[in-house]
Amino acid sequence: MRPVFIAFRAAGGVLAIVAIVVQLQMSIQSWSDQGVQDVGTKLVNFFSFFTIQSNIATAVTLLIGAGILIRSRVTEPRWYAVLRACVTTYIVTTGIVYNLLLRGIELPQGTTVPWTNEVLHVVVPIVMLVDWLLAPGRRRLTFRVVGVIVIYPIVWAAYTMVRGPLVQDELTGENWYPYPFLNPDTSANGYLSVIFYVLLIAVIIGAVGTGIVAISRVGARRR
Repeated sequence: MRPVFIAFRAAGGVLAIVAIVVQLQMSIQSWSDQGVQDVGTKLVNFFSFFTIQSNIATAVTLLIGAGILIRSRVTEPRWYAVLRACVTTYIVTTGIVYNLLLRGIELPQGTTVPWTNEVLHVVVPIVMLVDWLLAPGRRRLTFRVVGVIVIYPIVWAAYTMVRGPLVQDELTGENWYPYPFLNPDTSANGYLSVIFYVLLIAVIIGAVGTGIVAISRVGARRR
């Protein structure tokens, strides 16, 4: 099992990185074609997507995990178990939210590459979930870890809502938000709609995180 998951993690990590790089290249080309001058702000916008951040975190986590499997044949370190639980929650949530709310909607990242879109929102979440379910060395976690899991999404949501009114899209002149359901300027009920969706996603993250921790307690080694 270990050689299989060493290759599985390495391949998953590399695939996520390749998809991000290809999409970034296409976005930069799209901005150039549209005459964008402030590329720096566009780059910050690109890396402000929860999708991009969660996929970068997933790639790093998978590659670290491959190294841990190569070096050790015992239960994974606690710090890595917590990291993997957090990142698995984030990337699975990315897949759920995209397929429930965003599939077919054009996002403000430049021209989308179809295959990278599917990799980042479907394939990588499945890879990380399979890794959590089946990879050897999984450590048993306590439900206190759920409190750690929710920290990053709270920080990201706060960053997004504070930054949104401060950054205007160069092409449209509108305030910039990564996802339409977070934009109070275009939502049907303004901030009420935004609050509803933020709470909905918070419930999804909490439920996924709780499930991830619960899975760790089934058949995992206690340390």
